[in-house]
Amino acid sequence: QVRLVESGGGMVQPGESLKLSCATSGSIFRIYDMGWYRQAPGKEREWVALVTNDGITRYVDYVKGRFTISRDNTKKSMYLQMNSLKPEDTAVYYCKIIVNIQQGGPSYQYWGQGTQVTVSS
Repeated sequence: QVRLVESGGGMVQPGESLKLSCATSGSIFRIYDMGWYRQAPGKEREWVALVTNDGITRYVDYVKGRFTISRDNTKKSMYLQMNSLKPEDTAVYYCKIIVNIQQGGPSYQYWGQGTQVTVSS
């Protein structure tokens, strides 16, 4: 059973920083893409950032220059450094991974349970 657990959320003031972590557990042969998504109250879940297994990163335009996604393949973990936070960044942040459970098997995607980020003065 693959599990993802996000941590690092909290309440901060505008301009401050937070670092989210996504830890994985369970039997995983290989992790492909890892990504962060967020869902604000009353809105649909949206993609925020992506890091491939080759270390290529992608960001949605409105977080470029402020957020940095990274991964540690030895720890099978992913991070999101969020700087210069704005009230509009307030949301529940989720991590998602695409994995192989066994060599040559199909790929699956898994989601974490989410961590709340609130940016308010």
